[in-house]
Amino acid sequence: MSKKVIRPYGDTENDGKIQLSFSLPTPHGPLGDEAAKALAIKMGVFDPQVVSSSALSDEFSFYIVYGTTTHLVDLDSLTVETLEHESMSKDEIETFIETHFSEPLVFVGASTGTDAHTVGIDAIMNMKGYAGHYGLERYKGIKAYNLGGSVDNEVLLEKALELNADVILISQTVTQKDVHVQNLTKFIELLEAEQLRDKFIVIIGGARINQGLAKELGYDAGFGPRKYAFDVASFAVQSLYKKERKIKR
Repeated sequence: MSKKVIRPYGDTENDGKIQLSFSLPTPHGPLGDEAAKALAIKMGVFDPQVVSSSALSDEFSFYIVYGTTTHLVDLDSLTVETLEHESMSKDEIETFIETHFSEPLVFVGASTGTDAHTVGIDAIMNMKGYAGHYGLERYKGIKAYNLGGSVDNEVLLEKALELNADVILISQTVTQKDVHVQNLTKFIELLEAEQLRDKFIVIIGGARINQGLAKELGYDAGFGPRKYAFDVASFAVQSLYKKERKIKR
């Protein structure tokens, strides 16, 4: 089989073995196991086996199902939206700012809407950072303002204007029923209504954020899991530099 056409495997290459996990609104027991297997079959998994099941409550249960799929994926048929920028280290970013900008760059960030989770925005902005990568507050040439969680879109924009921000960062952790998409859409609509979309570089991040979604919603960039302050700052400073050069022409 071509390496461009692939299938999952567990024991041997291309054996199609997959594992699924899900919950069902039914009590834990033999009937629930059969329901889990029936669902797997409807999803195109044959010879499904419930390898683990447990009760979540009196009326809900959780299942792990192991089975085989015949489906293939043609890698050549896929399109992936990626960011076009050079990843730089903290020191390189600081040098880039010193070389290309006469004043410190202002970054304003928040978890917006009803999202009170600040772990993501703190990891990017707070001085201590995350996983050994310092946050933006520690970067020379950057003034970082972290507004925290549950910040209304209107408040974030008002603060960005007050601080004359160059970059707006939005973190979204709560994603049930795509509430993050709704909230992010409202922020872009707010910018456009105020004719301010071109004033800022606007970047979003979160567990279910990617570049494809960011571009679809009208943002400059989107960063998902395992991204750090230097990833965000690399894109932001290069985008600001390109923006300034374009304005000067």
